[in-house]
Amino acid sequence: MNNNSDVMYRLLVQSVVDYAIYMLKPDGTVANWNAGAQRAKGYTPDEIVGKNFALFYSEEDRKNGAPQRGLSIATAVGRFETEGWRYRKDGSAFWAHVVIDAIRDDYGELLGFAKITRDCTAQQELQRKQREQEQRFRLLVEGVTDYAIYMLDLDGNVENWNAGAQRAKGYVAEEIVGQHFSRFYSAQDRKNHIPEKNLSTAFRTGRFEDEGWRYRKDGSAFWAHVIIDAIRDDSGKLIGYAKITRDCTEQRELQRKQREYEKTFRLLVEGVTDYAIYMLDLQGRVVNWNAGAQRAKGYVSDEIVGQHFSVFYGSQERLANTPEANLGIALKTGRFEDEGWRYRKDGSAFWAHVVIDAIHDEDGKMIGFAKITRDVTERRENEQQLLRARDLAQAQSAKMSELSTFLDTVIANIPSCVIVEDAISREILMVNDKAEQLFGISKHLIIHKRPHECMSAEQSDYFNSLADIALRSEGIHSREQLLLTAGGERILHTRATTISGKDMRQNYVMLIVEDVTDQREADARIHHMAHHDTLTSLPNRVLFRQKLSEALRVDNQHHSLSATLCLDLDNFKNVNDALGHQIGDDLLRVVAKRLRSALRDQDTLARIGGDEFAIVLPNINNAQEAAVVAQRLIEAIRPPVNVEGHNLSVGLSVGIALTSQTTNTPEHMLRCADMALYEAKRNGRNRFEHFTLEMDDLARSRRVIENDLRDAITGRQLKLYYQPITNEEGIIGYEALMRWHHPIKGLIMPNDFIPIAEETGLIHMLGAYALYEACREAQSWGTDQSVSVNLSPLQFKNSSLVSVVEGALRESGLAPHRLEVEITESVLLDDTLGNIRTLQSLKAIGVQIALDDFGTGYSSLSYLRSFPFDKIKIDKSFINDMGDSREAMAIIRAITGMSRSLDIQITAEGVESGEQFAKLREEGCTLFQGYYFGRPQPSELRLKELE
Repeated sequence: MNNNSDVMYRLLVQSVVDYAIYMLKPDGTVANWNAGAQRAKGYTPDEIVGKNFALFYSEEDRKNGAPQRGLSIATAVGRFETEGWRYRKDGSAFWAHVVIDAIRDDYGELLGFAKITRDCTAQQELQRKQREQEQRFRLLVEGVTDYAIYMLDLDGNVENWNAGAQRAKGYVAEEIVGQHFSRFYSAQDRKNHIPEKNLSTAFRTGRFEDEGWRYRKDGSAFWAHVIIDAIRDDSGKLIGYAKITRDCTEQRELQRKQREYEKTFRLLVEGVTDYAIYMLDLQGRVVNWNAGAQRAKGYVSDEIVGQHFSVFYGSQERLANTPEANLGIALKTGRFEDEGWRYRKDGSAFWAHVVIDAIHDEDGKMIGFAKITRDVTERRENEQQLLRARDLAQAQSAKMSELSTFLDTVIANIPSCVIVEDAISREILMVNDKAEQLFGISKHLIIHKRPHECMSAEQSDYFNSLADIALRSEGIHSREQLLLTAGGERILHTRATTISGKDMRQNYVMLIVEDVTDQREADARIHHMAHHDTLTSLPNRVLFRQKLSEALRVDNQHHSLSATLCLDLDNFKNVNDALGHQIGDDLLRVVAKRLRSALRDQDTLARIGGDEFAIVLPNINNAQEAAVVAQRLIEAIRPPVNVEGHNLSVGLSVGIALTSQTTNTPEHMLRCADMALYEAKRNGRNRFEHFTLEMDDLARSRRVIENDLRDAITGRQLKLYYQPITNEEGIIGYEALMRWHHPIKGLIMPNDFIPIAEETGLIHMLGAYALYEACREAQSWGTDQSVSVNLSPLQFKNSSLVSVVEGALRESGLAPHRLEVEITESVLLDDTLGNIRTLQSLKAIGVQIALDDFGTGYSSLSYLRSFPFDKIKIDKSFINDMGDSREAMAIIRAITGMSRSLDIQITAEGVESGEQFAKLREEGCTLFQGYYFGRPQPSELRLKELE
């Protein structure tokens, strides 16, 4: 080694600041002292040179002869290496990795010792935190009670057992560990080798997922959702299976009840024969068809479903777009109601009473129209006969007697109740048989009497009021009211009109009364079933949303305040699991009554699913009033409930959201109350929490970016740009950099979306896209230039990373040596052994590996020892500062010096000027990247900046 080399080596050692490097004389006296030693131990050279190195050890170590023992071992075998606590000048301790090498001359004579000390306190702390993390993860899995989580060995024997498994299946760990997992299956399943087939599927595909009956220790069955994942070590070797089982019996029962409810409702509608009831889609096409529709219109379901409902109208109405206009009214106002001619399949006409209701789903979204048509031809004909008879009687006085007889016959046979009064005296002049049946009085006790003389006060007031209205204005006037009749309380629909006599001095009032009780009860049953929960008879989600919408409208008009409460029972699932769904249903009914009794009449309590309830509190004064109600509800649920001899205790968690000055919608209020409910559960349950904006802000912002990013992935808004990497002769490759072309926000850089992708797991899809796209485009260049792709540390957590790289190379046909992957030091900080193995697998494929941002992290030198990188990239922060910072320049020189010693190529990032390029080339850099050579561009434009 010549003098220049000695000087360079001495300068290199002296400039290294991450390692304490110094020489000891044979007796352990410090001979020299570098900058790293001063930084690590706090002594200047003047304070330490000539002192014995034992002063870095603890008093206990010195008493035990530890310093001399290290020197003795180094003298005997050439090297001594250890880890332990060492002490700085200020007395503080650090965990040190120590190497002592014996230095001898060419004749073997001991000259002294080279001592290298590295501060490993941070690494030891990381290892401690990793052990604690593993311990917390183990305790987390063991503490989960809603899921059975356990491991199987290669043969399917149970290896461990968490609290959720014990709770779900009834076995304690000592009873089941070592047993084959097939004992949870039925005898028939075991006979058919179902457990073994499921394991085989998991082995072959990586995962088995299914639902089916499983069995507990006591023999009881539960409906289970089962996942079996094949678990492999870092080398891909199968080491066992992870099995997760969740008891879904309750959800399955709820689904069954929902299907039964829907079936009951469907059979009710389909069985109605007096009304044509069917659905239209948003365009007016028929979606379904009940028996009443087939009877009224003559079409069977197969003939009409999918056809436009305008086929029931006449040709003139279709030309005038009447069907579409009617739908428009229903869409705008919520309902269209009318009477008119409609047409059957055979072309015959009937007079129809038609109602079209706009239908919305639970979220308020318009999904179609409900159409109810009733054939009222007979009723209309009866009314027309009355009018024709009246006209004939008035026009032909010579035939009045005959027509009067005819009129009596017609009226007597009309299926509705008919009453004719003198307009002035209110004397009843005529009634038919139906009126006699309705009032339970014979005709002779009614004729020539006034209503108050032969009817109840309620009935006479009803008919007199209608007669008054008819006399005040022309036309037909109708009213509907519940009245007590001879047949009990009935709903009477009455139409009143005036009839002129021989001259204007004589007038009559005709009342036509129909008993619509059965019709209204059927309507009410259908309406109730559509708006109420079958178990508790409380309003369901649909009716709750309507009530909440009404409260919000009132708040908006009168500047008042309302609250929405979301409620969830604590410990209800345990009751269902232990005692069955019948007990659980009885408990829910009692809970519903207690909750209802704690509220005002104007408050709405709804059951929106399972053990979840919701409340609208309209017209309250402040948040404290809502809090008082919430606490009252919690106290109402607190006392035990006795169901079939079982004393059951459940708690109640409540989330509260109040209307504010911002946009208030039912969906917004429920979402806010639900977030507050989650906070109440998170803070210990059996309590209430108010919604705050802080709960929503972070979730909303993150959700917007996440949703946009998902759209970006599916909508191909992401594109790779390429920045050239050059040597002194020209461009040798490109680094692929991802850009997001947002349709509204424009170009978005990786720093703004990659963190979100890493949080949500989307980074694996983005990473795979970048690898496949970069390899495909590089293969199309027609050169031997390389392409460099950055890998996120999270991609190393995916065991399929090596397969993704192999797939990208295979599909594109790109030679492996042309692909370079860049990693940061954090990859090696996290799960070092596993990630080193992944890097070794990539290296074995032939892919080039580069260490990016070198010098900005911790203990960079150790990384160069742990893995043979092909390239080191000097972080651009050092390039930016090299002109003004001696430290930046010293680091660049140290890195280039090491790279030459280790035969690793160096790439200087962020080169932006010719002056920087010349200086870096002078320092020994061979590869360069930065705006001075070219900006990132799409593949098709990558050469234009250099042309």
